[in-house]
Amino acid sequence: MIDLLQIADTVQKAAQFATGDSNHDGHLSFFELLKMGGWIMIPLAVMLMLAVYIFAERTIAIRNATRIDDNFMNIIRDNIVNGNISAARSFAKNNSTPVARIIDKGIQRIGKPIDVIEKSMENVATLETYKLEKNLALLSVVAKAAPIFGFVGTLVGMMQLFSGITASNQFEVSTISGGLYTKIITSITGLVIGLFAFLGYSYLNSQIDKTSNKMEAAASDFLDILQEPTR
Repeated sequence: MIDLLQIADTVQKAAQFATGDSNHDGHLSFFELLKMGGWIMIPLAVMLMLAVYIFAERTIAIRNATRIDDNFMNIIRDNIVNGNISAARSFAKNNSTPVARIIDKGIQRIGKPIDVIEKSMENVATLETYKLEKNLALLSVVAKAAPIFGFVGTLVGMMQLFSGITASNQFEVSTISGGLYTKIITSITGLVIGLFAFLGYSYLNSQIDKTSNKMEAAASDFLDILQEPTR
């Protein structure tokens, strides 16, 4: 059975001989570990920044899209029932949200058959959903590509490991530590970035679904309003 003290000693020697230990204190800082990942860390860093940007930008955009006055539909109803169509449309145009744009399209079609009005509103809702989904496909690509780049780093680390053994003709900790660090660091980094991108993608999709439900509810309410008797 392998002695735990020997394992600990081996790990310590790996840190001491690691090429990333710039100050030779026997310990690797977080940034030294990242540096030992090699050139693979550059595309991984780009994907991380891209994922963070898309997540932050889409979160703000979706949050702004859902901000609408609780009395919005009540005001629209009062104006339409009172026959004040122009006031209803003016109020809808002053609200720059997907729901308001859908209702505005419905108001423009007042006087036409209900199915025509409904179809027009559905078309606007589809366009608004596309806008909310902007760059989400790219976030999905990052979620899938980051672990693959991490795996590429694993292969690069293995190549460094065997290259070091062949060049030195020795199988020592100082020879194999660099390749092992590259292998482990890139794998972990790729998986973490991929997981973050996947969770962000899933969260944004759930928020878009909630916004779509609000748009459908508003469109349904508007069609009900059109069938109410005017005063």
